[in-house]
This record gives sequence, structure tokens and C-alpha cells, in this order.
Amino acid sequence: MNRKLKVYLDTSVISHLVQEDVPEKMTDTRRLWEMFQKGIYDVCLSELTLKEVSDCPEPKRSLLRDYLKQIQYSTFEISQEISDVARQIISMGILTEKSFDDCQHIGAAVVNDCDCIVSWNFRHIVNIKTIRGVRAITNLKGYRQIEILSPSALLERDE
Repeated sequence: MNRKLKVYLDTSVISHLVQEDVPEKMTDTRRLWEMFQKGIYDVCLSELTLKEVSDCPEPKRSLLRDYLKQIQYSTFEISQEISDVARQIISMGILTEKSFDDCQHIGAAVVNDCDCIVSWNFRHIVNIKTIRGVRAITNLKGYRQIEILSPSALLERDE
């Protein structure tokens, strides 16, 4: 039997479960969530993801927490190794210090051997510069290659 894809979610994915102003993204996110509920993927988050959800205003915070209760996931703590990968992303000029949290999301996925990072953050994560930069770091540091995808791209992959 094939092992499940190990999928890291950043906060943008969880947030789009209740993002009424972008219905297409919300629909795709909810379709993906149904797959998570069925246990098709091995879902991973970091402490940072959970902290960012906690920082959401009500009623969104409670809604997102209810969604999280519907799925099984592993949580990674932000280790020194993850911070080191995040710092490397900044030192290589892939992202800036302002995007340190995004860098930590990427670091958490890389260090914990995830198959892919799923994000709606096209500005900092799901773009060619970041994808190529992360590939360079994983090659340089001997980590496994990781794919960076939008929820829509992950859905298309399995159709």
C-alpha cells in the first residue's frame, strides 16, 4: 500500500475555510478538508499555525478551531533546526525578515520531512522564487525535496 502524502498546512489554508470574500478558494479549501476528514492525507501543522489561528478575532477563531476538531493532524514544535532553515531562507534573499513566520512554516515542513506545503499565500510561499529557493536549500542541506502547492493544485493532483 502507498504511504499517505504528508501535507503541511500553513494558516492561510485553515483561514480560507471561512473566507466568504473569495468563494472559489473557500470551495476548494472545503473540498480538501473533506479529503482530510477521510484520512486521505497525513496532515501536519506547527505550533505557529495554531498560534496564528488563536490570534484570529472571534467568531472566526471558534469556527476555525471547530474545523480543526474535524480532522486528525500532527503538530510540530518550532525547533532550533526549523528556525535555522527559516534564517537561511532570509539570508539567501528568498524572503525578508518581515516574512519570518512564513519562513518558519516552510522550515517546519522541510525539517519534518513533509511531502508538500499547502498554502494560499502566493505572495511569499507558493511562487517560483520561493519554490526554487527552497529547492536549493533542501539540496544544500540534504533535506528531502518538498513540493509547494495551492489547495487547488493538490486537489487537481488527485482527480
